[in-house]
Amino acid sequence: MFMSEKELLKLAKEGHIDAFEKLIDAHQKRIYNISLKMLANEQDAFDASQDALLKVFKYLKNFKENSSFSTWVYKIAVNTCLDYINKNKKTSQNISLDETITQKDNETTLQFEDKGQNVFDLVLKSERERVLYDALNKLNSEQREMIILRDIEGFSYEEIAVITNNNLGTVKSKISRARIKLKELLLKNKELFLSFFVLITMNIFF
Repeated sequence: MFMSEKELLKLAKEGHIDAFEKLIDAHQKRIYNISLKMLANEQDAFDASQDALLKVFKYLKNFKENSSFSTWVYKIAVNTCLDYINKNKKTSQNISLDETITQKDNETTLQFEDKGQNVFDLVLKSERERVLYDALNKLNSEQREMIILRDIEGFSYEEIAVITNNNLGTVKSKISRARIKLKELLLKNKELFLSFFVLITMNIFF
């Protein structure tokens, strides 16, 4: 029987595990993807996403429903990642920003989408991703958080304000500064910047 999010939330708060699993199922992949992009390390991303889910379960009864459930969940995920970053500054493993997560037989796997590009296109795309990845890792954790939430994951300014505990004006200002810094870093690779800018990050600088 179909149950609304509100109904599942009520049951989950009462301790029904099945309801909690259904409630969180729609968010697990995105939690992992956010963690992977923020931490750039598969094991850390897995650990952080699991920690975030445990926190969601632990503090579910405290959720006041002042924001959407999904925004509250992603806020916990982002804060968990920031804790990991503060504890461990090394984020050296090269993970593609276009990696997505699939679930099969309870096993988490990384999957690359094949869009039919020729070898040259794939090599160029990989190089652009490497440049962006390197640039992101040179941002401080707050700047990286803003770019990932807004320009990679596509959260609205309002959602980011809730997730990061900032007012709307502060969020817009921080995103603007993060974009400027990222642009400065990317401009150091002048050979790739123009095509990278047009094909991948056009929305970042407007």
